[in-house]
Amino acid sequence: MNIIDAIVTRRSIRKYTDKEISDEQINLLLKAAMYAPSAGNNQPWHFVVIDNREIMNELMKVHPYAQMLKEAKLAVLICGDENLELGKGYWAVDCGASTQNLLLAAHGIGLGAVWLGVHPREERKKAIRQLIKLPENIQPFSLISIGYPAEKKPVPERFREERIHRNGW
Repeated sequence: MNIIDAIVTRRSIRKYTDKEISDEQINLLLKAAMYAPSAGNNQPWHFVVIDNREIMNELMKVHPYAQMLKEAKLAVLICGDENLELGKGYWAVDCGASTQNLLLAAHGIGLGAVWLGVHPREERKKAIRQLIKLPENIQPFSLISIGYPAEKKPVPERFREERIHRNGW
C-alpha cells in the first residue's frame, strides 16, 4: 500500500477479532511512532504498552469513549515528557505526530486502531495518570485501542477545495 492510499483509507476501527498481536507487530508500531517529526528533534515521547485485561477494564471506567477496549488485544498510551520538550507545550504537538504515525502503521500492517483523546481533558489525564502511575513530568496524550479489524468502513470524501487558500485568505 502506498502512503497516500494508507492515509486516505485509514479509518477509526472500534471492533476487533480475537486474533493475537505479536511482539514483532507491537515493535513495528512503536518504531513508526518514534520516527515521527518533533520540535528540535527532541522526541519527548514515552509509550506504555497495555495488554493486561484488568488495566484495560479500568481504562474503560475512566475514559468515557473507551468501550472498544473490551475487544481490543492491546492499547498504547502515548505520553509526553515535559523534561524533553523543546519549549512549553511542544510535547503535545510532537505526540500528535507520533500518534498519527502509529495509527498509519497499524493500518499498514493490517491492524485496526482508534485514537482515544486524553489530552487536554484534565479529568481523563488525572485518572489515567493515577491508574498507570505516571511520574509528574509525564503527560498522557492519547490512548490507542488496537486489534485485528472486525469491521470495514467506507472511505468518505474529505477533500474540500473551499478550504484551500493561496497566498492569503
